[in-house]
Amino acid sequence: MLRKAKGFTLVEVLIVIAILALLAAVAIPNIIGPRMFANESAAQARLRTFSTACETYAAANNGTYPTAEANLTGASPPYLTESLVGTSAGYAFSQDFDSGGAGYAMKAVGGTTSYCIETGGAESSAAGTTITCSAP
Repeated sequence: MLRKAKGFTLVEVLIVIAILALLAAVAIPNIIGPRMFANESAAQARLRTFSTACETYAAANNGTYPTAEANLTGASPPYLTESLVGTSAGYAFSQDFDSGGAGYAMKAVGGTTSYCIETGGAESSAAGTTITCSAP
């Protein structure tokens, strides 16, 4: 009496692999898309936090904007509780202040879109990792 071999044939294994590849092709973009959107939203929120702190500082100082981040973090009470420079959510953040207190700018570079916020809360964006702010 012949016994049938236990296991899977090559065709069965290839069909399972093809089905898994198809599922991965559908699922991976649906997982990555929302994460990229969340990172972009977090970067924009960080820029707005910086801008709000600078505008509040100017309102309290007769229209003169801060000349360094220390003006924002070292005040009592502080306009910012921590430094916003550095890397977060896949974006590199940098600040620029006018030495005479006439304005500010902050960039968020990374992801598929880079962002800038400048004096008065003006926001701009550019595709890729290159963006130029006109202020300070």
